Amino acid sequence: MAEGRRAGGSWTRALRRMIERELPTEHLLPDQEPAYVASWVYVFGVVAIAALVWVMVSGVVLAFFGPQWWHVSPQGHVVNSIHFWSVQLFFIFMVLHLWGQYFGATWRDGRATTWMVGVVVFLVSIGTAFTGYLAQQNFASQWIAVNAKDAINSTGAGAFFNVLNFGQMYGLHVMLLPIVITTLVAVHLVQVRMRGVVKPIETEPS
Repeated sequence: MAEGRRAGGSWTRALRRMIERELPTEHLLPDQEPAYVASWVYVFGVVAIAALVWVMVSGVVLAFFGPQWWHVSPQGHVVNSIHFWSVQLFFIFMVLHLWGQYFGATWRDGRATTWMVGVVVFLVSIGTAFTGYLAQQNFASQWIAVNAKDAINSTGAGAFFNVLNFGQMYGLHVMLLPIVITTLVAVHLVQVRMRGVVKPIETEPS
């Protein structure tokens, strides 16, 4: 009897049932979607994720070989260029996706948290791009760091972040911030699967 009570009150079983209830397989891997999902707004989101994958892959290669490789080696120049332009594509299509979702009021029908997570991804990405500029180890990154130092110190954040410290900026750029972005993007996708895609405004009853 005791074993039966422990099995019935198992937290793992309760967690599994909650996941099955909130995110059933037909929502996680759907084989049919409404017609309004075929929108460029969602294509922009998919392209942003594809660009993020390229950013991560090229960033891992750059971090593995180090600054001297990406400044001196021809192969390093190519990978550094892939990383740079992948970041540009990521921001372009992420902003287009955010604009489309904003004007479509996609926070309706209980999807506000999905929208807010997307906004946080955008804000964290700005910080990641900033630390990436500081981690370039060239005259441009030094100029950016020197000019940003006083601005950051004026906010009080300089007590925690020293933009002139390459090791700190590099660590934030290649470790902490990418983990945060990847986690938030995964949460965003799971929320989209859980709640579905919001209907266009013109299809809702007045």
